[in-house]
Amino acid sequence: MEFPDEVTEDVRKRLRRIAGQVAGIERMLDEGRECRDIVTQVSAATKALEQVGFKLVSAGLVYCINDPERAEAEGYPLEEVEKMFLRLA
Repeated sequence: MEFPDEVTEDVRKRLRRIAGQVAGIERMLDEGRECRDIVTQVSAATKALEQVGFKLVSAGLVYCINDPERAEAEGYPLEEVEKMFLRLA
């Protein structure tokens, strides 16, 4: 499945931001920060990573709807993309 350039760029930007959040969490651990502060940042990073998954599945759904025959030929019938969505939900 091919993603539009704008989806790929958006996902990469989100992943870089998440990498920064994870690095920040490691620094917080090194600094001995409060547990609640660290958990708050872990929660934020987790939510951001989930959003990346939803962005990809959303693009996949659009792909399947716009060109169902090609998507199925590439191994992405609508049912498969639905399963991916349900794994994230």
